[in-house]
Amino acid sequence: MEIYQLRAFAAVADAGQLTRAAERLHISQPALSAQIKALEEELEVRLFERTPNGMQTTRAGRELLVHAEKVLAAAEALRQAASAARGETAGRLRIGTLSDPQFIRLGDILGKAVERYPLLELELHHEITGAALEAVRDGTLDASFYYGDIGSPQVAGLALRELVYRVAAPAEWKARIDGASWRELAALPWIVTPPISTHHRLLQTLFAEHDVTPGKVIEADNEFVISNLVASALGVSLMREDLALAREQAGEVCIWSKARVRTTLWFIYRAERASDPLLAALLQVVAETWQVAPEKVRAA
Repeated sequence: MEIYQLRAFAAVADAGQLTRAAERLHISQPALSAQIKALEEELEVRLFERTPNGMQTTRAGRELLVHAEKVLAAAEALRQAASAARGETAGRLRIGTLSDPQFIRLGDILGKAVERYPLLELELHHEITGAALEAVRDGTLDASFYYGDIGSPQVAGLALRELVYRVAAPAEWKARIDGASWRELAALPWIVTPPISTHHRLLQTLFAEHDVTPGKVIEADNEFVISNLVASALGVSLMREDLALAREQAGEVCIWSKARVRTTLWFIYRAERASDPLLAALLQVVAETWQVAPEKVRAA
């Protein structure tokens, strides 16, 4: 069997369908299907079942996937060791990003990384915060931007900055929210995020502290979409303070004065990979870009 076949196996198992996996691997769907078929024939076991929703691993497939991922990890470690022996930093890292690339300084980080390490390949994936944490923990992502409590002993993080969230409402609702109680505020229409997101947990914690439950009108997973929905008078939501203040200055939203929610922006990765030369190189770039000390890394 070949490494590329195992990589195809892992990609289809992760994506759950051939189309997405083929796009991720930059090959055609028929070529990917042929690789999976060849691997199944060599192993003499069926790895996937076709379903209306895509490709689902069989029981044997799930058991063998664990071994395939170990082989792929070992192959990548060998590749990195060879690069290190040649005095090079080379390899691929899968990085999770948030919805605002400018805010996380993604362009600056990528520019420095490419200039300093031309053989470093960075594969970017947009993730909801909670999903990013899970992806780093299970190894689907090598690292990710994330905000909130880490809460996992398997994950460490480089603290980048404090974030503050404010309760923002449509500008024309100012008379309704000025002086409003927590219960009155909760009764208004709310724009919320998926339960897996840190934004959702921050909101739930905020209202639990005051024994109220917010109403719900729209669910969105993008901060820019949320701020636009609030400005369009569709509801109230938590909004990152810099976005809320900019929208307030533009006359599009108003800010409720009784709540400030604080959290931390992190660059997270699996704690066991702290000594990985490839990851360490990227961490150094992130730390320099954010002007924070690399030792500001904390395991959960």
